[in-house]
Amino acid sequence: MTSANGQGNREKENLVTEPASMEKKLADAMAELEATQEAVSKAEAELREASFTVRSKDRAVEVTVGHQGELIALRFLEGKYRSMAAGELAASVLDAAERARTQMSRHVMETFQPFTRPSTAVSELTGVDIDWAEIFGPAVLEAPERAVGRRGSGRLRDEINEDGEDDHDV
Repeated sequence: MTSANGQGNREKENLVTEPASMEKKLADAMAELEATQEAVSKAEAELREASFTVRSKDRAVEVTVGHQGELIALRFLEGKYRSMAAGELAASVLDAAERARTQMSRHVMETFQPFTRPSTAVSELTGVDIDWAEIFGPAVLEAPERAVGRRGSGRLRDEINEDGEDDHDV
């Protein structure tokens, strides 16, 4: 009979500690969730003000991009652009803009990377779903094959001479 009472007491103890344990777990989860939401809001606010400035490899052009990769400033440095061919100048602008966008993208992803991981303290928290279109603009959601198709062959094309319309006159 003593063993039956001992077992009954243990069951009562488990019932008493389980709700307290669940409440603690819920409180921990809520605290972590609130801290994460606050940190995400702070990171978003900081990134809205972020920009990156990059010079072209030939140091003729300097571009600045905003948090969505949009071009917000363009400077031609030291008059170098005056001696450049139009295609060469365009290539410098595009090179600097692409490198600045890449830096911004990496910065944003590094900033938000901790929030995408599951919680180590609360297994039910699987990480924050990030709306990359809100951060980078809608083009980030395009399929990779569409984005690659727009890149071209890697060299600038003169629309007037290479649009294919002259082929029918020959």
